[in-house]
Amino acid sequence: MSTESSAAGRGTGAPDLPHTATAAESAELAVVTRGGAVESRHLGSAVLVGPDGQVLESLGAPEKPIFPRSSLKPLQAVASLRAGALISPEAVALACGSHVGSRRHQELAADVLKAEGLDESYLLCPTAYPSRTEDLKIHLEAGKEKSRLAFNCSGKHAAFLAACRTRGWRLATYTDPQHPLQQTVLEVIEEYCGEKPGTVAVDGCGAPTPTVSLTGLARGLGRISSAVGVGGRGRRDAEVHAFTVAQAMLDYPWAVHGRGEANTVVMEELGIIAKLGAEGVLVLAAPDGTAAAVKTLDGSARANNLVGLSLLAAHGAVDLDALSQVLKKIVKPIVGGASDEVVGSLRLSSAVSSRL
Repeated sequence: MSTESSAAGRGTGAPDLPHTATAAESAELAVVTRGGAVESRHLGSAVLVGPDGQVLESLGAPEKPIFPRSSLKPLQAVASLRAGALISPEAVALACGSHVGSRRHQELAADVLKAEGLDESYLLCPTAYPSRTEDLKIHLEAGKEKSRLAFNCSGKHAAFLAACRTRGWRLATYTDPQHPLQQTVLEVIEEYCGEKPGTVAVDGCGAPTPTVSLTGLARGLGRISSAVGVGGRGRRDAEVHAFTVAQAMLDYPWAVHGRGEANTVVMEELGIIAKLGAEGVLVLAAPDGTAAAVKTLDGSARANNLVGLSLLAAHGAVDLDALSQVLKKIVKPIVGGASDEVVGSLRLSSAVSSRL
């Protein structure tokens, strides 16, 4: 495992480091049409693994390393719990989340800190405003400025601090790659994904973010999801912390993203774990452990839900009728004009639809 440690070079990469797939190695995942003609094409990689972790579908180069970014949060939450974080199920869901910074999200993160005798000044994530207009209006009317609590990773950072409090680990350096908490995160990723993490860079929130393959990411989240299992009959060998994470995400999906947001809608209506990551990453895991992971090459997330959910549905992990209703809510139509008339569509590419 390599760690980029110099201040100037952290996260910039180097010529001898492994890179994600090239355009030539990638597959066309989806196309956008306007007036019947293809306007845009989304290239990337996608993979579907079964409950046993075996690859069922592979498009592009899912064996290549990627930065999963925030799609790693459920694994990081397992690490926080393993390290001793004593937090509520709602706070566990928030730790897994890339939330919109609503007042409720902020209050939950603040409660985690308060229980440990801390406040938001201990968080090492950036400050932010709530990301949605209605939440921003409430925030500003309350006379608030940018806040670390409103940053979409505040739940993860609060859980990190709770774990450090339990173990007596240093709080001021909890985002250092060599910190014992971050070493625990790497151990969990290797255990669940079945491969050693690669390059460790810096995420947008300031925490370490390692590379794994897209296939490894799908396996990791599949193992977490299968801890709950179908009808509550999870894997007998499942770690209790994996069960806690999966159940919390399904019980409190609002905390993972936000009311009406894609990850939340998918979990509420389809009963599968959904976790986005920056730069076009998405992982979806059904209760039996079947999991899909998608990485769009240019970082766009527009097609990811359509591609990933379709792969799950093709193998019976998602109900088709329910999926149709969910896609109407989370896939934005291609519109034009003052009346937002539908003038095009987002469609699966032939490379994907031929697998269905």
